[in-house]
Amino acid sequence: MIFLITGTAGFIGFHISKKLLERGDTVIGIDNLNDYYSVDLKKARCQILQEYKNFIFYQFDISNQEMVSSLFKRYPKINYIFHLAAQAGVRYSLTNPFAYIQTNVMGQLVLLEQARQLQHLERIFYASSSSVYGLNKKIPFNEYDRVDKPSSVYAVSKRSAELLSFTYHHLYGLKQIGLRFFTVYGSWGRPDMAYYLFAKAITENKPITLYAGQNLSRDFTYIDDVVDALLSLLECSSLENYEIFNIGNSCQEKVEHLVACLEENLGKKAIINYTSRPDTDIEETLSDVSAIYKVTGWIPKTKLSDGVCQFVHWFLQFQKNKD
Repeated sequence: MIFLITGTAGFIGFHISKKLLERGDTVIGIDNLNDYYSVDLKKARCQILQEYKNFIFYQFDISNQEMVSSLFKRYPKINYIFHLAAQAGVRYSLTNPFAYIQTNVMGQLVLLEQARQLQHLERIFYASSSSVYGLNKKIPFNEYDRVDKPSSVYAVSKRSAELLSFTYHHLYGLKQIGLRFFTVYGSWGRPDMAYYLFAKAITENKPITLYAGQNLSRDFTYIDDVVDALLSLLECSSLENYEIFNIGNSCQEKVEHLVACLEENLGKKAIINYTSRPDTDIEETLSDVSAIYKVTGWIPKTKLSDGVCQFVHWFLQFQKNKD
């Protein structure tokens, strides 16, 4: 099979690309290697993928219509697309909202418009986010919940991308699966995310910032479980032509428990400063994953304590190699 993976040097993109390459599939990777977070980390991921002979890499932005069109003409027999490229980060959308519309909305539109020309394309899997649930109060979040009260431009961009995908399914019959990821963490993860920032600060004896509030909690989802979920959908023969699924651990954990797990595995106590929660950050998340379970049988397997242990093992080795 021939796969196109956008955001292949990103966290999830790297892991699913590696898994497909190990299976013997051909992976065409696209990434702009932007500097929102460490370019060296992205290049390190990409270097691992480039060790596989069945990996082809292109560096450009997914919103570049000319480049995407040229690529699709060069590889007209693409079978599946994992569209994982995005401008990530909720709080950064306060300071640079235009980047989110350009990459997450325009990028989605460019990909869809070009993808509908592919004759051998079987399905597109695209990354959405639990952020689309916004200010919803009902927990856990279900795919049938209303998603019309976003709390950030990032959430707006992800919901807009979902609507574009549905429209292209309706108009042109593009088969698509939307993936609402819940706080993905793990080895080779994003250094802008809390668990990574906390680990770095604790090892350097620097303070970490926690938001005050008894209910501050997240549905932390380990990267290996995410990859298993994607493969289960890829191999499922009973999918509808257009669906959206939650991809989460279906287990609500207090952020303070995350810190405790990091402390235990790093062998150091955190220095904690408390501050008020910004308006962009919702108080709690929890996924209902019954929909994906019903069609694929997938369930998450990794407890937070085990996932953090595996992350810390990688993190310490990676930091050592950097130094």
